Amino acid sequence: MSNFSTDLMSAFLKGESIEEVMRIELEKAVNELLQLELTSYLDYEKYDPIGYNTGNSRNGTYTRQLKTRFGEISVEIPRDRNGEFKQHTVPSYKRSTDDLESMIIQMYQRGITTSEISELIERMFGMYYTPQTISNMTQVLSDQVEAFHTRQIQARYVSLYLDATYLSVRRDRVSKEALHIIVGITEEGIKEILDYRLYPSESSENYREMLEDLKSRGLEEALICVSDGLIGLRDVCLEVFPHTQHQSCWVHLSRRIGHLVRAKDKGVVLNDLKEVYQAKSKNDAYTQLEAFRAKYEKHYPKAVQVLNNTESLLSFYNFPQSIQRSIYTTNLIENLNKQLKRQTKKKEQFPNEESLDRFICSLFINMNQKFQSRIHKGFNKSEYELENYFDNTIYES
Repeated sequence: MSNFSTDLMSAFLKGESIEEVMRIELEKAVNELLQLELTSYLDYEKYDPIGYNTGNSRNGTYTRQLKTRFGEISVEIPRDRNGEFKQHTVPSYKRSTDDLESMIIQMYQRGITTSEISELIERMFGMYYTPQTISNMTQVLSDQVEAFHTRQIQARYVSLYLDATYLSVRRDRVSKEALHIIVGITEEGIKEILDYRLYPSESSENYREMLEDLKSRGLEEALICVSDGLIGLRDVCLEVFPHTQHQSCWVHLSRRIGHLVRAKDKGVVLNDLKEVYQAKSKNDAYTQLEAFRAKYEKHYPKAVQVLNNTESLLSFYNFPQSIQRSIYTTNLIENLNKQLKRQTKKKEQFPNEESLDRFICSLFINMNQKFQSRIHKGFNKSEYELENYFDNTIYES
């Protein structure tokens, strides 16, 4: 590569492709390294008489094409007469460099479709990968999926958030299916996506299966479970974790009630409702709740009935004030679902469940890594107090 600088400058001045100069020089360098590797193995230079009658010698080469970030290069893999030489410059069966494979996987993780990746690689490097080839290269993520779903988790979480979002998946035909997600927050305030599963539709029994699986992987206690108004989910949480509490999401309750009142009254009604879940104490909240029922029972009985039929309205008041705003709604997991929607929007649909699994898993692993450096708001003020909650697992109802 002694003339590399001269060739590079010449290409630059002539307006020629710099990538082509890099490709040619890389091809030369790799082939030189392969020959040096064989020389080192045989312990004599080519044509050196010292190699006569050593019992082994050079035996030609075979050609392989290797895809690199600068384009495709032709590699001459040397052989020895005894067939014992194993070169390490170019790993066996590898048809592309780690740089390119890593870049493809990173693009896939960021939501770029296999067709778009194929087009980008062709534009950037002059090489064509079919979308199927791109998909095959991302198979390496399958090991991550298995590890994510079977990893050991912590024994104690302050809060668990359970929710589902719908994504388009192709089986026999394309349809939307429910991606169930469970997120936890530790007593140190670290947020973690504990697991996710795809089911045809959202069901409390699906969450039961997921919670039981989390128990088998190390989860022993959760102080409170937060969810929307899915029928049966409260009972499931209490059956799987008998000492936990449950909180119904006040944002979902507000939306339901808002749909049951006239538009001109909606603002006033929802402001009165806000007085309940933003009261200074649990006793004040009960007072505001009774006042709301008395005020609207006659004009909006269906709206009041929503509250009457909803259990676990005020459980969050049993916990330190600094974390109450984090546990009276499912906003934490709803925000995660919004991020997920933005990332999957480009996909439009997943060709199969395995493809979705690989994509979602890589996304959630990256999120969990970011969460490790952040303490959720309010939890840093109540860590010691929360430790005492775990030591006294019978709470005020």
